[in-house]
Amino acid sequence: MRFFDRLLGGALLCAASLGLAGAAWAEHAGAPGTDQTVTYKPDVTFTLRTSISGGKLVFIGDRGAIADAVNPDLKVPEGAVVQINLINGDGATHDIAVPDFHAHSDQISGKNAATAIVFRASKNGTYEYLCTLPGHKAAGMVGKLVVGEPSQEARIEAPQIAHDPSIVGTPVGKRGPQMVTVDLLTTEVEGRLGDNSTYRFWTFNNKVPGPFIRVRVGDTVTVNVSNAKDSTHIHSVDFHAVTGPGGGAAVTQVPPGQTKSFSFKAQHPGLFVYHCATPMVAQHITNGMYGMILVEPEGGLPKVDREFYVMQGELYTAQAHGGSGLQEFSLEKLLAENPEHMMFNGSMDALTKIYHMESRVGDTVRIFFGVGGPNLTSSFHVIGEVFDRVYDQASLTSKPLTDVQTTLVPPGGATMVEFKTDYPGRYLLVDHALSRVEKGLAGFLTVKGKEDPAIFHSDEPVDPHSGH
Repeated sequence: MRFFDRLLGGALLCAASLGLAGAAWAEHAGAPGTDQTVTYKPDVTFTLRTSISGGKLVFIGDRGAIADAVNPDLKVPEGAVVQINLINGDGATHDIAVPDFHAHSDQISGKNAATAIVFRASKNGTYEYLCTLPGHKAAGMVGKLVVGEPSQEARIEAPQIAHDPSIVGTPVGKRGPQMVTVDLLTTEVEGRLGDNSTYRFWTFNNKVPGPFIRVRVGDTVTVNVSNAKDSTHIHSVDFHAVTGPGGGAAVTQVPPGQTKSFSFKAQHPGLFVYHCATPMVAQHITNGMYGMILVEPEGGLPKVDREFYVMQGELYTAQAHGGSGLQEFSLEKLLAENPEHMMFNGSMDALTKIYHMESRVGDTVRIFFGVGGPNLTSSFHVIGEVFDRVYDQASLTSKPLTDVQTTLVPPGGATMVEFKTDYPGRYLLVDHALSRVEKGLAGFLTVKGKEDPAIFHSDEPVDPHSGH
C-alpha cells in the first residue's frame, strides 16, 4: 500500500491516507516551516490489536506471521520504514509508541478504533514498543522491536532452579511409623530468574523451593545436611515440624564441605515450612533456602486426582524489576521489605512458562501452599475458582473451612486447599495483593475437558489467550 503524507513543520500527518485515527510519522524531513508532500511506501507493516490475556493487558498480532502471538517480537531490517497499525480490541483507551524512534500515536477508545505509527528504524538494536497510558506497560502492554542484527546479549544458560510443582513425593497411605532419612545438600548457584536475568540463589538440593518431604506422624526422621564444598557461607536447616533446639538449626550450622545430622520424631500432623536459619536468617531465606515437609496423619490423606507443591518467595535486588543479567542482592531493600521480584517456585515464570499445572474437568485438586517469605503475607487465591476446603494454617486435624475465596498465609506458614475443577479453562494462581503480579507472582492451572453451560455460559466469544 502506498500513502501520501504532508509534512507541516517537520511533523508527518498521515491519518487520512491511512484511514486510521492518529497515525504519526517519527522521522523529520524537510526544513522547518516548509510544506512538502512526500510519497513513502512502508517496507514493513505490522497490525496489532489490544486485548486481555492471562490476566494482563497485551498486544496481540492480528495477521501474518505474528497472528495471535502475544506481545510478538517485531523484526525489521535496519533502515526500514516501519508502519505499526493498532486496533482497539478491548474497548479501553490505549496508544502505541516506540520511544527510541520518537514514534507515538494518538490515544484510541472504543472497540475497533484504530491508529498507527510510521517511523524509520534507523539503528540496529532491540527496542520497546508499548502503551504509554499510566500502568499499562506494567500491566503487560510491552513488546520488542528488533532492528537488523543487534548484538546479542549473552544467552542465559544458567541452571534451572525452579521446582516442578507436580513433584510431591509418594503418599504414605496406611503404613505404620518407620525410619525415614532425608538428605539435604545446600548449594550456592547462579540460576535462571527470568528470560534475561539470573540470580545467585542459595538452595536445598539445587531447587527453589527445596524438596517436598513427605512422612507420617510417628515416623523417626534423620536429616543429613551437607554443605557443598564450593559454598562461601555456612548453612543450616530449621524444620517447623521439629520439637527441639532451633528446629534442628542449633546442631546443623554446617561449614562448606562438611555434613551434620540430627533425628526427630514427627509428633504433629500438618504441613510445615523448613528453611535455613544461619544469620542473617532473612538473607538465607530470600535467596531460596526454604521448602516444606508434610507430616500426614495416621491413615494418610484422602485420595485426590492431582496434587501440587507451590511456595511463594520474594527477592530483593539492587537492580529494578525487569533488569537483565545477574541481579545482585540488596540488603537495604531487604530491611525495607521492598522486594523487586516475587515468584512462585523460584523463578518469575516457573508456573506460567516452565512448568504446566494441569487437571481435567471433574478432578479434585489439592495444592500444598506455603510462604517462604521472608517478609510478606500472602492472600492466596485462584481466579475463577472457589476452594471447596481450606485447611487453615495447614492444620490437618481441624475441620476444614469450606467455600473459601482467598486464604491468608503468613511468612513461614502454610495451608492446604482442595477444590474440584468443574469447567475447562486457564485459571490464574495469585496473591490477591495484585500489584505483586507485576513483579512476577503468577501461575497457571489449565483445566481440560468438556464445557458445561449449566456451570458457566456466555454469548460473548472467549479470547483463546485466556485459556478457555
